[in-house]
Amino acid sequence: MHRVILKFRGPPSWRSSRSFLRSQKPFARHNNTDLHKRLASSDAPQRPQEKSWLWYPGTLLALTGVGYYAYENHQPSRHAVLATLRCSRLARAAISGAIDYKLTLARTYTSEEERLEAVSQCHVRSATKVLNALLANGGIYIKLGQHIASLIVLPKEWTSTMAPLQDRCDATPYEGIAALFLSDMGQTIGELFDDFDPIPIGVASLAQVHVGHHKTSGRKVAVKVQHPHLVEFFNIDINMVQSTLGWIKYWFPEFEFTWLGEEMRENLPREMDFVHEARNTARVVADFENIKTSLYIPEVISANKRVLIMEYIQGGRVDDLAYLSQHNIDRNKVALELTRIFNRMVFMNGWFHADPHPGNLLIRPASKSSNSPYNFEIALLDHGLYFDLERELRVNYSRLWLSLIARSSPTVDADRRKYAALVGDITSDLYPVFEAAITGRLSPDGIIEADDGPKSNTQRATGMLDMASQIEEEMELVRNTVAPGDILVSVLDVLRRLPRRVLMVMKLNDLARHLDHSLATTHSSVRIFLITSKYCMKAVWQDEKNRFREGGLGLGSFLGSAWAFATEYSKITFIELMMDWQASLVKSSAWLRGFYSRGLAGAHDAAAGLY
Repeated sequence: MHRVILKFRGPPSWRSSRSFLRSQKPFARHNNTDLHKRLASSDAPQRPQEKSWLWYPGTLLALTGVGYYAYENHQPSRHAVLATLRCSRLARAAISGAIDYKLTLARTYTSEEERLEAVSQCHVRSATKVLNALLANGGIYIKLGQHIASLIVLPKEWTSTMAPLQDRCDATPYEGIAALFLSDMGQTIGELFDDFDPIPIGVASLAQVHVGHHKTSGRKVAVKVQHPHLVEFFNIDINMVQSTLGWIKYWFPEFEFTWLGEEMRENLPREMDFVHEARNTARVVADFENIKTSLYIPEVISANKRVLIMEYIQGGRVDDLAYLSQHNIDRNKVALELTRIFNRMVFMNGWFHADPHPGNLLIRPASKSSNSPYNFEIALLDHGLYFDLERELRVNYSRLWLSLIARSSPTVDADRRKYAALVGDITSDLYPVFEAAITGRLSPDGIIEADDGPKSNTQRATGMLDMASQIEEEMELVRNTVAPGDILVSVLDVLRRLPRRVLMVMKLNDLARHLDHSLATTHSSVRIFLITSKYCMKAVWQDEKNRFREGGLGLGSFLGSAWAFATEYSKITFIELMMDWQASLVKSSAWLRGFYSRGLAGAHDAAAGLY
């Protein structure tokens, strides 16, 4: 057997140390094995840690990019994100407020004053939470807040907190308006208008108004443009509103506002259709065509679903005393004429404007060709939503109002409850709250004093005519106690029962009272109620004539109704004349005081209610 010997021809130092190396081979192999083990145990975990540190931020960055792309380019994804965010805001505010009410009403208080103050503060806290959520969400949520502000049977803390929503709406940037014109009208703004102000003169929850000069008509016009995002988010927003209100009802049954969501779903599509608004405008013009009135409806020049071009009206707000004084317009007559306009809509036409607030009313001096019986015209704007009032409901509401005018007696009190039940399914226990809301005064039964509670020495009015001498103490009781503490649940119950149209009629009554106060009129506070009473009498008399023609009323009953109408109408007319005479004396007295202190300029300002 042959052996092959491989000689190592390295440096001398290597050859001289071969025996040493040979002796060290087992040790080296052992040490190399340990070294590899140590490297395997130390290096192996370090590599994954390095990759993990890079993997997490990378994944987060990728997901962020995908999410941003989906939000910007995938509508369902954007809707899901915004729906979750908007719903959580509203739900958090609503549920937090409901819990706050539960805790506040469950506490024990040392005095009635302390309880009322605690409830009032709870109203403010809850209303502020909801207000902030609505402002953050925008869009139709602003409209929801405006609906809440219009519910006059709610506590004043709620309505006053929500009132700024009439003016606090964000404008759509000009670029968005320009894009909407191109998509909806098929033309640019420059092709339609010689001049178009990019800054809106008014911004509401659903639309904003610009001033321009229309090329086709050659007229200065007001251009109402819908906010472009409303259509995109309408369905998701209205579903979220209804879902949130539904959950509130589920967890807190006494706090039921689901009807508000249902009303918004039904009515908002009408308000968002400007062609529908143009049809409403034409109808109201026809309703007042042969009436001697100061009402003026701006002419519609062009109507598209989201763009409405109208006649431009230059004027002032109806409650601007300085403007009225500058144009020698009698503020008393303005308040009375506004009441006549809206009462004719409700009780004679049975079809009325559903969003009456000072922002939708302008006043200007009457021209020589005007149909106004006075030296001014009142322009009514925003005809997107009208309500009809069927004959039976209109007559029953009229009879209810006439019973409230009459002095209290067992028969009159029975009629009040009878017609309250017919109008709004109002039961006896809810009637005092309902009457206080509809008249702005205490009901004869009272809503404040419990049988075992402290008694008030306030002498209450037994009919609306008695309110002429109603003292400030009673009015303060009304303002503070229409919905305190446990009354809140009754108020919500009244809201749930009342037909929406009746609520809107009550809103018109409240507008009349509010403007009468804002205009600092010199007539009695019940003067505007007398106008309502006369229109109620006309509505009942018209119904009696219809029944007689249809054979549902005998001749004797018909003649009795005619006599009652003539005598009561004459009586109210006489009272009106007396109140107007007293109002003129008050104004004359103010003129003399102003003249004595500041001369003719002071006399004019004092008579105009400016100081």
